[in-house]
Amino acid sequence: MTDTRPYPFSEPDRLHLDPLYARLRRTEPVTRVRLPFGEDAWLATRYQDVRTVLGDPRFSRAASVGRDEPRTTPQQIGGGMLAMDPPDHSRLRRLVAKAFTARRVEELRPATTAIANELVDAMTPPADLVDHFATPLPVRVICRLLGVPHTDQDLFRTWSEAIVSTTSLSPQQIEEYIGNLHAYMAGLIAQRRVTPTDDLIGALVQARDDDNDRLTEQEMVELAAGLLAAGHETTVTQIPNFVYVLLTNPAKLAELRADPELVPAAVEELLRYVPLGVSSVFARYAVEDVELSGVLVKAGEPVLGSLSAANRDDAVFTDPEELDFARESNPHMGFGHGVHHCLGAQLARMELQVALHTLLTRLPGLRLAVDEKDLPWKSGLLVRGLRAMPVTW
Repeated sequence: MTDTRPYPFSEPDRLHLDPLYARLRRTEPVTRVRLPFGEDAWLATRYQDVRTVLGDPRFSRAASVGRDEPRTTPQQIGGGMLAMDPPDHSRLRRLVAKAFTARRVEELRPATTAIANELVDAMTPPADLVDHFATPLPVRVICRLLGVPHTDQDLFRTWSEAIVSTTSLSPQQIEEYIGNLHAYMAGLIAQRRVTPTDDLIGALVQARDDDNDRLTEQEMVELAAGLLAAGHETTVTQIPNFVYVLLTNPAKLAELRADPELVPAAVEELLRYVPLGVSSVFARYAVEDVELSGVLVKAGEPVLGSLSAANRDDAVFTDPEELDFARESNPHMGFGHGVHHCLGAQLARMELQVALHTLLTRLPGLRLAVDEKDLPWKSGLLVRGLRAMPVTW
């Protein structure tokens, strides 16, 4: 039995990945860790092991229900659809997946581009890219898709922090905010019962599964709230993260400016390269004994898979520490893997592509308005990102 390490291994340092991940991948790819809350777990750091943990039916999310799940948050964050296995998970996912198909997402691209251009038009230098561009863009898109009044965005932006908070909010605030978010969505659902709409919340109200059973009220509220929060929170964070990486890598920025057609490939590479999460979340529980890289994980034991470590595995990616927009093969796990692969992956890709393309073409002189060391970073959250990003052009 290996020593049990405190996890996360260190406080997040901007977008730097703790070098311990690379050492563990080489010498101890499946190791014991102790998180701030919940039971001890195994942590997998190699790409193939992480794929197995996330995609093999011998590992279960439903088995986390009723367990003291290993986590960095006081509250359990993986309820609802995130705590289900097929076929229950498949039933709920099928109801919303049609709203996130590649075709539906592409239909949103012109409107997303128009919003991005409108936001750039309204900015005067110096401007905070987080407040004036990165936040309103995904918020307005997800509001449009779900049918949420974007005039309420300040409310649900505040409440959504509860979903990703570790220490930024007190346990009482987290409970209050999640309750507020659920009550807000319940109100929108009640409106749709009176006045049906063709947005996603309206569709959920009308949805039935194959047995003609309606979604339960709780399932609808949790689904809608989860889609609203997850549908903007990570993209709001990743837009400034990606811009930060480019502005602090002048050669890569010049490469994209010279050829904006590289933007889709650049987005994929940035999804691989940027470690969004502060640590791994949503443990899977082994339902039988499974061997991972020579380590026997016993039935009933939880395993965390590090997406960030997997995305830097040199067994899969050539020169993984390098940012390479010409990478021929890029099977990154920036959106996870398996049945819980991010439902909004296509939407996030499109938004990130539009954001980068718009900023590169509309603001060719874009640069930081403060010294890089003076940029304020978020803390106390599950994700790492900038609290503000003063830029000029």
